[in-house]
Amino acid sequence: MKKLFISADLEGTTGVAHWDETEQGKTLYPHFAHQMSREVAAACEGALNAGYDDVLVKDAHDSARNINPAMLPQQARIFRGWARHPYSMMFGLDKSFSGVVFTGYHSAAGTNCNPLSHTMNRQNNHVLINGEKASELMMNCLTAAYEGVPVYCVCGDKGLCEWIQSVNPNIETVAVSEGVGNGSLSIHPDLAVQRIRETVARAVLKDGKDCMFPLPEHFHVEINFREHHRATSGSFYPGCVQLDEKTVAFDADDYMDVLKFFHWVL
Repeated sequence: MKKLFISADLEGTTGVAHWDETEQGKTLYPHFAHQMSREVAAACEGALNAGYDDVLVKDAHDSARNINPAMLPQQARIFRGWARHPYSMMFGLDKSFSGVVFTGYHSAAGTNCNPLSHTMNRQNNHVLINGEKASELMMNCLTAAYEGVPVYCVCGDKGLCEWIQSVNPNIETVAVSEGVGNGSLSIHPDLAVQRIRETVARAVLKDGKDCMFPLPEHFHVEINFREHHRATSGSFYPGCVQLDEKTVAFDADDYMDVLKFFHWVL
């Protein structure tokens, strides 16, 4: 059985340009949650059209209750809400999956590729993994690599797509928007859906060995918080070191240890 795992976020969904468009209860949220659902459905359809038997979707934005399950193909399953597991946005992934696809993803905190650039929350200025500003995509690709599962396609803002291809050019991308200052230039939402469906259908047929994300042998991670007291609090996590008023660091060889650190400190 060929199984695909899809992790879906919202800030990198087509047209999103402001936090209000991503928050339940705000006027424009229903429109962009609907587009998020359309893009996830398109990714599911692409995989199924390519011969996959099963698709598991992880709704991975905010409440994790954004996608309309009725819009997904019948062969798709969806995990809504949070399991409170260190895998977080990747919960449900294991070695039985043939590949991973990301939709609606956005650039990292401290970068200028998306007006909503952030990493996991808005409480940090940046997160570093081995000296590089880490996006949620980077963290989650490492989780896929930890499970030995390839990454076939990334959909989101242009900066993020360029970044993943700089790491592994075999990973396909669909850039649906481009951050410009505090705004976003997007393609038409219908075109985004079409490109996601077609690109995923092509990408998931690749040799998985060519689409693996590199997994380092050692991890040095740092979190620079916006508020100093968060660094003080995080410094009490076993193995965590406070570097300055707003920065903590953690070292590990096993990525699960890093994920546990993020789970409790980030």
